[in-house]
This record gives sequence, C-alpha cells and structure tokens, in this order.
Amino acid sequence: MTQATRVAVVGCGNISDIYFQNLAKFQAVQVVACADLDLARAQATALKYGIARAGTVEEILNDPNIDLILNLTTPDAHASVALAALKAGKHVYNEKPLALELSDAREMLELAGAKNLRLGGAPDTFLGGGLQTCRQLIDDGAIGTPLAASAFMTCPGHESWHPNPAFYYQPGAGPMFDMGPYYLTALVSLLGSVQRVTGQARASFSERTITSQPKYGEKITVNTPTHVTGLLEFENGVQGTMMTSFDVWAANLPFIEIYGSEGSLSLPDPNTFGGAIKLFQKDEKIWKDISITRGFTENSRGLGVADMAQGIQKNLPHRANGTLALHVLEIMHGFLASSNLGQHLEIQSRCVQPAPLNETIMIGAS
Repeated sequence: MTQATRVAVVGCGNISDIYFQNLAKFQAVQVVACADLDLARAQATALKYGIARAGTVEEILNDPNIDLILNLTTPDAHASVALAALKAGKHVYNEKPLALELSDAREMLELAGAKNLRLGGAPDTFLGGGLQTCRQLIDDGAIGTPLAASAFMTCPGHESWHPNPAFYYQPGAGPMFDMGPYYLTALVSLLGSVQRVTGQARASFSERTITSQPKYGEKITVNTPTHVTGLLEFENGVQGTMMTSFDVWAANLPFIEIYGSEGSLSLPDPNTFGGAIKLFQKDEKIWKDISITRGFTENSRGLGVADMAQGIQKNLPHRANGTLALHVLEIMHGFLASSNLGQHLEIQSRCVQPAPLNETIMIGAS
C-alpha cells in the first residue's frame, strides 16, 4: 500500500477547519502537524482534530517527517512561507492567491522546478461535481464549439457582515483578488489559457463604513479598485467578459455562462462545488436543468491537496497546480495594469488545461 503523503497545515485560522475535516476523508494524505504564529491556537487545533503535533512555523518547516505544507496563512504571507517550505524540501499547496506579487509566484515555480517539488494552489472548486459536469458537457459537444463567455461577481462589499473587513479594501484584495480566482480558475479549466486582457478599474467610494460587529461605525480608507471589468481573449479564440464588484447593491446576472455554436451553458457559483446547471440547445430552444453527474458536490476544500498527493505518489500531473495558479494571478494583475496603461495587455504565462477529475483514483473518496 502506498504511504500517505504527510501534510502539515501552516495557519490555523477559520478556513483551516474545513481542510482538517475533509483531508481526514482521503487515504492519500495524513495531516501529521499544524503550526500558527499563535502557538496556543495551533495546540488547540491539534487537540480538536487529533493532530499528532503542533509547533512553530520554523519547527514544522524543518521537520524531516513532513512531505507537504498546506499554507493557509494570510495572503501577504503566502510567498514567504511557501518559499521557506520549498527551500526546506517540502511540496507546497497555497490557499488563493498563489502570491500577491507575480515575481514571488514566478520564483516559487522556478524553485519548485529546480528542487523537483510540487507546487499547488487553491481554488479547487473547479474539481467539484458542478464544474466537472460542465466540463463533461463542453467536452461532449453539448454547446458545440465555445465562442464566448461571461462571468459576474457582484455584491455591495463585506463591511456589513465581516468582523474585520478592512483588508478587503487594500492592495492584494478587492473583488478581483478576493473572488476573481474562483471565476478565472473555472474559466481557464474549461476553456484553456488566456493570451490577452483589457481592463478598467476604479474605486467608486474612497471610504467605507463598517456596519458589522465588533467594529461598527469604524471607517475604512479604500486603497484598491472595488469595481473591475475586463475582456479576455483565450488562445482558442473564445472572447470573455468579466466583472467583479463590491459596488453593486443588487443584480440579476449569471455567475458564469459559456456560449457555443450549438447552444449556451449556465454554470453554478464557482465558489461552490455543486450548484445549479442549465443548458440551452438550439434545436430544443428551451433552458433545461441539468443533473450533476460527478462527485464532490459538498464543500470539498482540500480536494486539490488530495489530488496533488496522488500525483506525487503516482507520478501524475496534479490539477490545481502552480502554473494554473500563476496564470490566474497574471490575468488579475493584467486587468489592473491594462486599466492603468489604457491599452491591451499580453499575458506571458500559459498553463496546460487540467484534465477532468478521475474520481476512480481518488483514494478514500466519499
């Protein structure tokens, strides 16, 4: 029997709970340690989930009995922790985005390649049953040849519900870097690489007022665009339109739609693993509800880590990989740079379109 990949979780904040719960379902991985800047929190997390060891970040990175670091730190620490882990000889899987700066993400990929290590990155929602069913429909020709796509993420911001929302309005966040990875990863996984983007971006309001507790009434200075629109030109010729916004009170927009020569496909929320799918085919001339035919429709965060572990064990490519995450990061930066420059921007990176998820090899899948 293949030995499980030994995983240490670095960063025991709120998002870590779903990872600890889900990774316990896969025989391909074994969470053996956790770390946090707050050692007491790491110790409490280890006790809660029956993890053998809690320690400092330095201790965990230097432990020879750990194979893979699951980096759930805040985005500003993604690069530093990942680079330290790679230098220590560990495979790395980062929460999204892969890094804040393109230069850091490129350095991570180069270092991983030089040391023959794996690099992966969230989101892994595109591996869920909803988007994998859409992938199968597109591959089977249900809408013919894809011609165009649209993606919309709109809301009035997070200050009405998040207990500490200020970071959403600083560089490296905003609607594009906060939610864009879900939408762009879904689009790239379904349609392939993007070769050119055009963007417009603005901060519609210079200040936000928190209406959630415990910081009700505090003001937030907005230092990043809160309404970003863009055009995407895919390598295969598909033309895409995208909008992410914290400035919209309400809208009647789809999450993602893909338009083909023979019909249209309406996709579920890419921040979920399941969701509603609708298909319109030109001969039938009606929208039909489509049943999900693939597994992992519940919140399955950690699926990308398990797939990466199996890739390591079987010497197969993993799907939520570093080149995909870098490509998505460059597209997001590209929208903002294009807006600042007032011109199209060529995307330098490319990625291989991830293969559909083969559920039959997902060891211990539930």
